[in-house]
Amino acid sequence: MYKSDFNHTIDEKGRVIIPAKFREQLGCGFVITKGLDRCLWILDAESWNKLEYKLRGMSVLNPVTRKLQRHFSASAIDGETDKQGRILLPPSLRAYAELDKEVLICGTTNRIEIWNSRLFEESNSGPEEIAAFAEETGLATDLSF
Repeated sequence: MYKSDFNHTIDEKGRVIIPAKFREQLGCGFVITKGLDRCLWILDAESWNKLEYKLRGMSVLNPVTRKLQRHFSASAIDGETDKQGRILLPPSLRAYAELDKEVLICGTTNRIEIWNSRLFEESNSGPEEIAAFAEETGLATDLSF
């Protein structure tokens, strides 16, 4: 499970350091792709395989399926870290997520997200909304421990 968040900077070549804590969990084989909400997703091999399996199992006759398959698969790249723990983010992925300099890298259970710091603040709900979401999804009930 990926958790915590970290502020980092993208260098002039489009590289960003992945926190050591996340690198250990990712292992060697991981995929970087467009996520939802204008962020990037980094998925370990197991999570990517699960997503890919679900996408393959959807009917290609459905136009929504085709859009989802293109969104996740067409932009996906195999990721690797260099000796300094950095990954290279291609210009097309940086443009999609509006990544320029300051980024937030956060763990969100089964994936890592890379956000433009400003967009992260704008996109994420306040405490009242989060409480309502927890109630709506049944999570609030599940938190009775």
